[in-house]
Amino acid sequence: MRGDQLLVYRDFWQMEGIYQHHGIDCGDGTVIHYRKPSEVVERTSFATFSKGNVVTAKEYIKGFCYIPEVVVARAESRLGEAEYSLLFNNCEHFATWCKTGISDSKQVRDFAPAMGKFNVGKLSELIKRSLKQADRPDADRLVKEALNDIKTVWEQVQPEYQQTLEDMSAWEEVARNALRQNRDDLAKAALVKKRDAQRKAWDLESQLSDLATMTENLVKN
Repeated sequence: MRGDQLLVYRDFWQMEGIYQHHGIDCGDGTVIHYRKPSEVVERTSFATFSKGNVVTAKEYIKGFCYIPEVVVARAESRLGEAEYSLLFNNCEHFATWCKTGISDSKQVRDFAPAMGKFNVGKLSELIKRSLKQADRPDADRLVKEALNDIKTVWEQVQPEYQQTLEDMSAWEEVARNALRQNRDDLAKAALVKKRDAQRKAWDLESQLSDLATMTENLVKN
């Protein structure tokens, strides 16, 4: 139906039905989605979107998402966008933003890693070996090992990054309240805490960005 967030399982790395591809139903037989392999937001036919696979609509709690007309208008506003990122701006991020206003990908939260407790150098070397040996019989195994390493650490560290962002906001509010009470000493202390949290967030974000590049290189190659 018009305004629905559609999802269809697609094949990945010679494995059938391994990931979900998302798009927005325009209600006229077309779907707006981050098309593969162009990595551009396009309006295509339903058949092009589904590729012959079963398509379902993602369910949301009533009142949690925009009305159909707004959902489609939001999707249309990004037609032609070419800023695809596997971890930060993929097809699910796009469709969820159109539907709810929140850019989110459950697949990424369930799959991709956060970096604080992971040996990035080890993964980088594994990816290099995978790409260099792409024509060897063990190439599939090497790639799957890299993807498995990526998967195992995400749930452990991602909450730490989110908590750091929340801490930044909390300390800023403490500083504001202290200033209202003419407590400059408390305000300064709170701003120091906010600065420390911000530095930690920047570090985690930088590591995530590095990993995103490595992961995208692995997948594309």
